[in-house]
Amino acid sequence: MNIVTRFAPSPTGFLHIGGARTALFNWLFAKHHQGKFFLRIEDTDKKRSTKDAIDAILDGLTWLGLNWDGEVVYQSKNFARHSKMVLKLIKNGMAYRCYCTSDELQKMREKARSDGLQPRYDGRWRDRDPSDAPANIAPSIRFKAPRSGSTSIEDAVQGLVKVENQQLDDMVIMRSDGTPTYTLSVVVDDHDMGVSHIIRGDDHLTNAFRQAQLYRALDWQVPKFAHIPLIHGADGSKMSKRDGSLGIESYADMGFIASAMQNYLLRLGWSHGDEEVIDLAQAIKWFDLPDIGRAPSRFDIKKLESLNAHYLRNLEDKKLLTLIEPFTAEQLGRKLKEEDRNRLLSAMDSLKPRVKTLIELADNSMFYVAQRPITIGAKAALSLEGVGRKHLSELIGILDGVAQWDSKNIETLVKIYTDSHSVKLGAVAQPLRAALTGSAVSPGIFEVMESLGREETLARLRDIER
Repeated sequence: MNIVTRFAPSPTGFLHIGGARTALFNWLFAKHHQGKFFLRIEDTDKKRSTKDAIDAILDGLTWLGLNWDGEVVYQSKNFARHSKMVLKLIKNGMAYRCYCTSDELQKMREKARSDGLQPRYDGRWRDRDPSDAPANIAPSIRFKAPRSGSTSIEDAVQGLVKVENQQLDDMVIMRSDGTPTYTLSVVVDDHDMGVSHIIRGDDHLTNAFRQAQLYRALDWQVPKFAHIPLIHGADGSKMSKRDGSLGIESYADMGFIASAMQNYLLRLGWSHGDEEVIDLAQAIKWFDLPDIGRAPSRFDIKKLESLNAHYLRNLEDKKLLTLIEPFTAEQLGRKLKEEDRNRLLSAMDSLKPRVKTLIELADNSMFYVAQRPITIGAKAALSLEGVGRKHLSELIGILDGVAQWDSKNIETLVKIYTDSHSVKLGAVAQPLRAALTGSAVSPGIFEVMESLGREETLARLRDIER
């Protein structure tokens, strides 16, 4: 069997966490089975579909590394094909024209509610003679759904699910303005694209029964369905912007990296033993539908931060530098110079274990590339009062004589100085930290001095003397 999956978002908003996870699961399943993964933009709602939303979807998938096969399919371009299939259903007696007015439909709904029933179409034009059609009303087209028995689906996640056919009314498959509806268009497109597995959120489960009926009415093979439980907020409620209902691009702006987001989305509803850290190559090897759980998963920003920190620590320093450059350039108001890059590369090993996001890494790196004289924070300035400033003045000449400028040699000379003055190392290290970083907290000060280099270190210390 040739495995073909698709991600089919409506371009009416951003690519959110739930959509990104759906895309990832489809992509992984296709890759695991050496199949195809297609992208279809369901843009038939022209009033709500926007180019900005389409661009956000494409950019989000690209950032996540979810490359699709072939060209992007735009559903709106398949209008003629959808209409042709509606006519086929009419010809085969599986669909009919309905001339109900808006007022008639409203009265049906009101009567059903008053009878304690779900609002539904009563089928009054289902078997009516077409000669009864009023001349002044454009008809909609309705699918002639089976009225007895049940419709079953063997869902790859939910198991066997079924609905009694009497609970499903004759749905509209083409509006009175001649436009096919979503349910019909999806079935036609999935069939024409050769989709073998439809993997999507379980909020689409009720659609699956109607779509299965359409497949059978058109004498097409029904794809395998896999409906994934939705993602909830950390407290189990519907996700809000605070706990995850943001566009995927927002997480890139917040300093998360794609590999961490891939890993995090993978673990939202799917598991492989006790494994938590799973890179994309391993995910392709392991991923399959039976390992998707049936319970809703919960979005936890702390877990995402923890994974992001892990991936940052294990990322190559040059790659990290490339990733933080946009953040540092924005804060500096200029691009990094070659000497800036060299300092940051030298310091990266001491910076990356302390951060959870690229923004934190960029913030913690700023003192390396700050323009002199650097700004000294209020807390750090306290260590420069009194004898602290005097220690720095005396150290300038000593440090200037370091034969080989590295952290070990610098630390050795500073310890010789503190021993000779009978002071603790912290009494000198803290003023050094304040003068060189502007903060009371930083990576090891001797590693900082090595990364800054002799010239910059001495220049910053001399700034304190002025």
